[in-house]
Amino acid sequence: MDEVTTDALEASFEAVEKAGLPPVRPMLAGGRPLGSAAFEGFLRTGGGGLEMKALSGVSDAAGGYAVPEEIDSRIDATLKAISPIRSIANVVKVGSSGYRKLVASGGVASGWAAETAARPETATPVFNEVAPPMGDLYANPAASQAMLDDAAFDVEQWLAAEVAREFAAAEGSAFVSGSGVNRPKGFLAAANSALGDGTRPFGTLQYLASGAAGTFAANPEEKLIDLVQSLRAPYRQGASWVMNSATLAKIRKFKTVDGAFLWQPSLAASQPATLLGYPVVEAEDMPDIAANALAVAFGNFRAGYLIAERGETQILRDPYSNKPFVHFYATKRVGGMVSNSEAIKLLKFAVS
Repeated sequence: MDEVTTDALEASFEAVEKAGLPPVRPMLAGGRPLGSAAFEGFLRTGGGGLEMKALSGVSDAAGGYAVPEEIDSRIDATLKAISPIRSIANVVKVGSSGYRKLVASGGVASGWAAETAARPETATPVFNEVAPPMGDLYANPAASQAMLDDAAFDVEQWLAAEVAREFAAAEGSAFVSGSGVNRPKGFLAAANSALGDGTRPFGTLQYLASGAAGTFAANPEEKLIDLVQSLRAPYRQGASWVMNSATLAKIRKFKTVDGAFLWQPSLAASQPATLLGYPVVEAEDMPDIAANALAVAFGNFRAGYLIAERGETQILRDPYSNKPFVHFYATKRVGGMVSNSEAIKLLKFAVS
């Protein structure tokens, strides 16, 4: 910029100042200040004392409204207790809701005979059909299209994660205590009896009484040992305890007569803690200790409980049915029931 142009602009600003009008701030910068005049410094470098007011986020009226608040792109949530029964049960993939399974009980009978004696016919195995009741687990959350477009985080991914957590919690609860009506039948919903193996009907779980209503009787460690030994040896390979954290807190304090704890902590991060040498699985859907409550289960759930599911969770993105909202319709067909009632034992907190 030459001196002639600078002199012309200086005269123009002096006229504005004399007229009492607010200065119009030209968008100029750069150059070297000439003299000490404030407007010369502003014209050449963008600085100087001529600036009347600056936009900032300190005052809303001065521009703070235009400064958006920072939103964390990750949404934290309180985690629900997810039942781990799926991880220890027998899970099969099916092609329809009409899944059936045959379970043989009794085995083949045999007998002894002399070399030349007759060989009468022996008994054959008895087949029992297992048909796990199934139901559709669904969720249908909605979000507006504007929310999907403008949110500071991935709404679709967040909704998918929420649905997955809810499905895991819902099916886990059904595997423990589901009624079997349009949903899996939980193992605690199966019939139970104090009769031993071979004498109670198929599909009926055996329970042992704690000896007192709503609590353990004297020498509680003996009841736990009895429960372990009530499960026949072939099933004890791969067996585990199932109880909620409140029940486990009580059992963790039990000691043997020589002062050793029945419960042993895990020695590695990937290994579960053990009770009487068997892993403990915490399932918050199990009931608390109370009168007649079946609060402790022990067994081989891989052999004893069957989960049948048809495919994976299906999610349909539906932007048409309820405009301007977008629905995320998720479904999952899953069923379950006790498949071998000899493989799971229960501890009932009752006198008998």
